[in-house]
Amino acid sequence: MSRICAITGKCAIRGNNVSHSNVKTKRRFYPNLQEKKFFIPELNEWVVLKVSAKGIKHINKKGVLKCLMDSYKKGIIG
Repeated sequence: MSRICAITGKCAIRGNNVSHSNVKTKRRFYPNLQEKKFFIPELNEWVVLKVSAKGIKHINKKGVLKCLMDSYKKGIIG
């Protein structure tokens, strides 16, 4: 499974490590992903999602089913 948030679609971005002598080497910045289990009361079942910290905040605000439907409509999950 890749390092992409199931709710927000956040993924790794590229950047540089910059040393003291200002030498730049490539690196990747990864999102703060957590594998978390959520209960969906409408379906009476548990789902395990790999979500970012911001994705967890979205789920707490809107609800897990609404967030999953929104990310499906946006094409983040299939």
